[in-house]
Amino acid sequence: MFSTRITSWLAACAMALGLGVAQAADAAKAPDQLIKEVSTDVLDTIKADKDIQAGDVRKITALVDAKVMPHVNFQRMTASAVGRYWREATPEQKQRLQEEFKVLLVRTYSGALSQVKDQSVQLKPMRANPDDKDVVVRTEVRGKGDPIQLDYRLEKKDDGWKIYDVNVLGVWLVQNYTSSFAQEIGAGGIDGLIAKLAERNKSAAGGGSKS
Repeated sequence: MFSTRITSWLAACAMALGLGVAQAADAAKAPDQLIKEVSTDVLDTIKADKDIQAGDVRKITALVDAKVMPHVNFQRMTASAVGRYWREATPEQKQRLQEEFKVLLVRTYSGALSQVKDQSVQLKPMRANPDDKDVVVRTEVRGKGDPIQLDYRLEKKDDGWKIYDVNVLGVWLVQNYTSSFAQEIGAGGIDGLIAKLAERNKSAAGGGSKS
């Protein structure tokens, strides 16, 4: 169930036309306000695009690049999934890990986008102090059927709040991959993990998905 729920709910923000102004505005937003606004924007984008709903990987990737990645600390997300081995990786290996991990997530969870129909996002009460630099924003995605638990871990950066982990139905994204990544690194080193991720992504790309 986890593997069919997540990508369509990754929170994001619309691309900034005036980058400096947009960054200043985002930096001033409370984390729950940011999550509400960007989640609604992503849902509206999906609902308006039949190709995304049909699983067009090219359009899904463009959606992620434009609306999700500017509001995600993806380096921290990848580093956390790789664990202690991240410190041993070269800059080139770190870049490759981020690239392949991103493709893996986009392709693995692209099927969830076809499920977006009439859903909306409802915030739960925040449990944080005004001066906190690391918070959890809890939400529910509501539509037909039972509500879907969707929580975000965010950190305060100079340019605003950044998402670094997502919890769907009680499972945190980073934790979901940590064990399998450690096994791959134990068997073949960091290059072995990169090769395995690249192999999975290549196999998925040849499995009939639009690209």
